[in-house]
Amino acid sequence: MDKKIELQVINITNSQAQVGAFAMLLGEVNGERQLPIIIGPAEAQATALYLKGIKTPRPLTHDLFMTSLTVMGASLLRVLIYKAKEGIFYSYIYLKKDDEITRIDARTSDAIALAVRADCPILIYNSILEQECLHMSDEKRTCSEDSDNDEEEQENPAPSNVTSISLEEELEKAIKAENYELAAKIRDQINVRNQNQ
Repeated sequence: MDKKIELQVINITNSQAQVGAFAMLLGEVNGERQLPIIIGPAEAQATALYLKGIKTPRPLTHDLFMTSLTVMGASLLRVLIYKAKEGIFYSYIYLKKDDEITRIDARTSDAIALAVRADCPILIYNSILEQECLHMSDEKRTCSEDSDNDEEEQENPAPSNVTSISLEEELEKAIKAENYELAAKIRDQINVRNQNQ
């Protein structure tokens, strides 16, 4: 039987391959294989906002789904990426209510957006991961993460005359205006400023 491997979300960036799309990079937990998945802007935004701790004034679709599950007494157990064909990944979400487990077919991007909210495992069959993955040694990963952090600081520099309070105010305005892309950038600036203090 094909072994299941657990993945975690490492990064979400603009896709170099498709205009208007995003690339989500998943990494093997306790391993070095990485899996890039092309996702749409709505799913990228929903996952990135949640991972960055940005609260929206109104629930996004994935938040609504998780609240609905809770109200109905169900929980999300796990996500399984069960197939890859021509660059498209296919996933199941497993829900549990009482002693009954239900499997539902889902787009991988939606399944992952739900998994991060439920803090449940994202699994993939080893054969699929091996076929579709990128291999990255620990040394290269460390260098890559360092250079990513440098790039983020250059892309989102916090101006020296901007105070933390004004950044927080701008973040609040962006969230109220439902401009979540701007809110994510401001949150990055706040994080960079906090790390440098």
